[in-house]
Amino acid sequence: MSGPPPDLTEDRLLGGRVLLRQPRRGLRAGLDAVLLAAGIPARPGQRVLEAGCGSGAGFLCLAARVPGLRITAVERDPALAALASANAAANGWAGQVEVICGDIRDPALARGLPLCDHAFANPPYWPGGSPPPELVRRHATHEAGAGLEAWAGFLAAGLAPRGSLTLVLPATRLAAGMAALAATGCGGVRLLPFWPKAGQPAKRLLLQACRGGRGPARIEPGLVLHEADGRFTAAAEAVLRDAAGV
Repeated sequence: MSGPPPDLTEDRLLGGRVLLRQPRRGLRAGLDAVLLAAGIPARPGQRVLEAGCGSGAGFLCLAARVPGLRITAVERDPALAALASANAAANGWAGQVEVICGDIRDPALARGLPLCDHAFANPPYWPGGSPPPELVRRHATHEAGAGLEAWAGFLAAGLAPRGSLTLVLPATRLAAGMAALAATGCGGVRLLPFWPKAGQPAKRLLLQACRGGRGPARIEPGLVLHEADGRFTAAAEAVLRDAAGV
């Protein structure tokens, strides 16, 4: 693979395990994608679905953590879908990854997906009607007609019984995320907060539920990301650099 074109950067995730080309401007993959992938309880050989995959950071990190997965990824932006497919090939996973260009609001797309063991997304986090972020990011970060219930419903549509549905969300969207999971018939919620530093309120969280799950919700200890001096904690380094799970 030759050097990236001027509008793309070439980055490495998980301590160099993952090569990611992504747009130089606009919404770029960050901690959320790596943390999301770390929380999915997939096993080798299982089938997984990612909605809104962007350039592919989430499913690439998951593929690096768990060998032999069969991955279906959906992205509505044609350029990003093509980039995600190219990134899968660049990492040697072309044979196990299918990237589909489509909209999660399309019922026909949901019906055509294979049954999967795990489904996940980092959905747009600005609710409809909220003040927009910078224009270059609006398309990717605003719900734009598809709220959290639509995202959860799409992911759950092809989920096998007892399969997991995982979202990474801003902490301010906890109530909306819980409601969206309940509306899909997914229960037994696992809540994992991500604390910026010890003693600070969580800004991000991972929500996970099982298709048909009926157990009580549980709040786990969570992960502190930074030391007081700004360095990553040892626990965060294990996830971000060494591909540990959460």
